[in-house]
Amino acid sequence: MLTFRHFRNTDPPRLASLWQSRVGPARLWPRVSTDLLEQLVFAKVYFDYAGLVLAFDDDRAVGFAHAGFGPDAARFGPTHNIGVISLLLARPDCAVGEVAAGLLAQCEEYLRDRGAKTIFGGGTPPNCPFYAGLYGGSAPPGVLDDDAVMRGALLAAGYQPVGQTLLVQRELATFEAPIDRRQMGIRRGMTTEAALDAPARNRWEALLWGEFELTRFELIPRGTAMPAATALFRNLEPIGVKGACHGAGLIDLVVDEAYRRRGLAVFLLSEVCRQYARQGMTLVEAMIHQDDAAAQGLLARLGFRPVASGTLFRKQLAD
Repeated sequence: MLTFRHFRNTDPPRLASLWQSRVGPARLWPRVSTDLLEQLVFAKVYFDYAGLVLAFDDDRAVGFAHAGFGPDAARFGPTHNIGVISLLLARPDCAVGEVAAGLLAQCEEYLRDRGAKTIFGGGTPPNCPFYAGLYGGSAPPGVLDDDAVMRGALLAAGYQPVGQTLLVQRELATFEAPIDRRQMGIRRGMTTEAALDAPARNRWEALLWGEFELTRFELIPRGTAMPAATALFRNLEPIGVKGACHGAGLIDLVVDEAYRRRGLAVFLLSEVCRQYARQGMTLVEAMIHQDDAAAQGLLARLGFRPVASGTLFRKQLAD
């Protein structure tokens, strides 16, 4: 008989075991432990026991789902208007459809009771309160397309797809920067500076990425102090974790409006890839939206190739 209950302090080993037992999606962090879940999930200041639901078949844990909230307009903390179902996992040797449907219903009830008007199935920045760094790639991609359990549960419950994402990757061993007259001109007129252990730009960014080393790269015109372009990267490995994935993920890329369409984004990302390659990094990842043709063209020019895709789902709750 299936039963459901909220998270308890004794549950981390069950969650780690469920994580390891699942079949797909492929891009879940491969070696999740209770310590890593504590570091990246349970230790977040807005973690709520009631938002993490476990399913049991008699006394055997067979699945879990985790709901939270997106940020307020000031990017200071969560707002209860925007609900997010970050993750739903079920063991392959259980009644998967029934377990997933029950977990989803429990999460919806939790979010509705706290005032959510919109619920996203899967998270994308900034609406990704949990599992950033553990699900997807450089950033959560919604629901991975090979995540049949969560996708099926959301579609059956009336969620609608509202966007597609791509996870792209560049191996650095073979990286060669594009060279043309415009790129050479940028090199003569600008410098690239890297700020290690870069401070977060707002509290929400600090809450999401505080357990990862951040590096901010700036492209600065010579003779000035203000950057013309900025890129923020995180180490793919959480702080204190070594040997799992020696790479970096692009979190944000901004080119000042006065400098757009001059090749600065290509130059800055090329410099980043070169610097990371010299440091021994093996790859760089990014998450982009499939309708962002400019970002796709930019990364394709630098040799990034798709490795996975995802879908963001949404459901509006009746008043």
